[in-house]
Amino acid sequence: MVCAFQGWNDAGDAASSAVSFLASSLGARRFAQIDSEEFYDFQANRPCIRFSDEDRPESGEAASESSSREIVWPTVEISEAHAPRAHRDLVIVQGVEPSMRWRAFSAHIVDLAEALGVQVVVTLGSLLGDVPHTHPVAMTGHASDPALTERLALTPSTYEGPTGIVGVLHSVCMRAGLPSASLWAAVPHYVAAAANPKAALALVRKLEGLIGVSVDVSELETAAADYERQVGLAVQSDPDIQAFVERLEQAAESEAQSSPQDVPSGDILAREFQRFLRQRGPEGSSN
Repeated sequence: MVCAFQGWNDAGDAASSAVSFLASSLGARRFAQIDSEEFYDFQANRPCIRFSDEDRPESGEAASESSSREIVWPTVEISEAHAPRAHRDLVIVQGVEPSMRWRAFSAHIVDLAEALGVQVVVTLGSLLGDVPHTHPVAMTGHASDPALTERLALTPSTYEGPTGIVGVLHSVCMRAGLPSASLWAAVPHYVAAAANPKAALALVRKLEGLIGVSVDVSELETAAADYERQVGLAVQSDPDIQAFVERLEQAAESEAQSSPQDVPSGDILAREFQRFLRQRGPEGSSN
């Protein structure tokens, strides 16, 4: 089960974009929806009104008096996805972070995971950090058991402070004895308002290695390259911001040099090579 929520846990829309991309790439099909009435403050997360697909006016046209509209409520959708060449299929949970009754909400998710025979729950999050957009995305994470921790091959999170539904769900999974892992990508705080496909790509890549799923990420790679180019142009246009980014780059390089570099284990290298072969597929193999 892979979970991500829009809101506090989703800086730069990276986590929600990553799980949406995964669902789209695998042709996920929704099979359940959580009743929003119990878990949302509709003044904080207001429903939206829109035309139904068949009555939506074309650009520049006025709506007819008979056009029907519908209300779209904030909610969480649950989908199933067949993952080619993976050991198991996926359950994908995505939507807006609930406003209230987080423990009850998380218990619903865990009950569903246990009923479906889910073997591991992975939550995705993204946070604002003092990181430059020019460097590889800084990733942190934690897991409920040592085997998952080794598979993450990430810097363990040392964060203490306020949390969101991702942190609560991870904790409820651990108390229920359901293996769980949480992956977090750092987003440059000086471009917090922009969607960050580079961080979304990093989350998808890390998720691939963790759960053995491979998807074509060429679209995300293109979006990430465009993002880095556009942010670079914006930074160059402001000397103060450019100087600030250069200080972040120097600090990141200094930290990398002072920290011992971990050499990946043989098991991790083997898993990465297997992921590469899965991505190539049978058409990429030669005899």
